[in-house]
Amino acid sequence: MAVTLRTKRPDAILRQIADVLREYEKKHPRADIDIYRQNSVAVRVRVVNPEFARVSRAEREDEVIALIEKLPEDVIAEVSLLLLLTPEEAKKSIANLEFDNPIPSKI
Repeated sequence: MAVTLRTKRPDAILRQIADVLREYEKKHPRADIDIYRQNSVAVRVRVVNPEFARVSRAEREDEVIALIEKLPEDVIAEVSLLLLLTPEEAKKSIANLEFDNPIPSKI
């Protein structure tokens, strides 16, 4: 699928996160990756991948976090939500619902 930045004008941090997650997308072309800035200090990331059905949550995290850890610490610190879901899990996930319909931030 693709890496999608949910903003018209992505900042440098969003672009850095997207760039590193494109590495994941190259290995997993069926993955759908969404990234957006919740507020001035928080970025949310969601990876929906049907291949996750074959691996544990820990294995999902190991692969994606290994890529995120390539980023500078100040960029990593802004990732406040990392959802790693199968398409089926995404349909039932309260966190996914919040990702799609975020409560407005007061920051």
